[in-house]
Amino acid sequence: MHRYRTTTRSVTRDDIIKQIPYALKETHLEDMGIGKRFQGKVRDNYTSDKRRIMIATDRLSCFDVVVAAIPFKGETLNRTTLFWFDQTKDIIQNHILDSPHPNVLIAKNCKPLPVEVIVRGYLAGSAFRDYSAGKSISGVKLPAGLKEFQRLDEPIVTPSTKADSGEHDLPISEEEIIREGLVPKKRWEEIRETALELYKKGVEIARKHGLILADTKYEFGLDGDKTILIDEIHTMDSSRYWIANTYNDLIAQGKPPEMLDKEPTRRWLIEQGYMGEGEIPEFTEDHIACIALHYISSYELITGETFSPSFDNNIEQSIRDSLSAVLKDVV
Repeated sequence: MHRYRTTTRSVTRDDIIKQIPYALKETHLEDMGIGKRFQGKVRDNYTSDKRRIMIATDRLSCFDVVVAAIPFKGETLNRTTLFWFDQTKDIIQNHILDSPHPNVLIAKNCKPLPVEVIVRGYLAGSAFRDYSAGKSISGVKLPAGLKEFQRLDEPIVTPSTKADSGEHDLPISEEEIIREGLVPKKRWEEIRETALELYKKGVEIARKHGLILADTKYEFGLDGDKTILIDEIHTMDSSRYWIANTYNDLIAQGKPPEMLDKEPTRRWLIEQGYMGEGEIPEFTEDHIACIALHYISSYELITGETFSPSFDNNIEQSIRDSLSAVLKDVV
């Protein structure tokens, strides 16, 4: 089914199907006194003056719309982002303080900058769709004759606005960011250089694991006057990963590369006539299981670690228990 990668070291299809009723769709922890709740596309955030508690739910978002709940997805994203924050802490400080539960990050409450910074080393996804329609990509003009999935001569930075839940992110040029005062020129230049350095590091580590990091998204925030890395980094939701050793042959055959991200689901939705508007197509149990196994397999390949799931029939309660143990440190 749409070339999902379903080979994992630890979980079976039947395991996933049994867990579907317990997928974490949302949380309601306001009574714990951990701050005001804000629901993003995938994460539930609880914010106090100094701390932000980020809970990675199992919501699957495509085209800026939540389309399904996938067991273990939140846990794989959380573990992947922890792996990458550790790998890139020598490049830029990040906002992570603690992770008391597989689905939870405790972070500094920084002021998010109102743009997402996308770095692309290959022509894929919305960038290829815009390119095919003759449009620039966030103000970047690419040469004629490029093909889908083709490697670019140099990585490009293609920012977008940061939309609220249920709304679409919109491309924006670097010139517009500065002209509209979204980010001051000097800070933007610092962010741009850092994003390219982060991408370079991601590409190097992915290559060692037999992968291509085709493109990825970064978010930055302010801790006082200091720029730091926030949200997530190099996860299967924020990035495109492809298998390296089959890439050339598949491209030569006119086929897409083997993907470790949510692009197979995006492509399935497009085939159903869905691109963020109208009724969401139905996801069968088998399809949900394939997507879950795909996320778990991707996590294992990206990090080199074996996924050890917690078969939990009340994830919100286990989150409550974990947070209660550290509550005094996070409010």
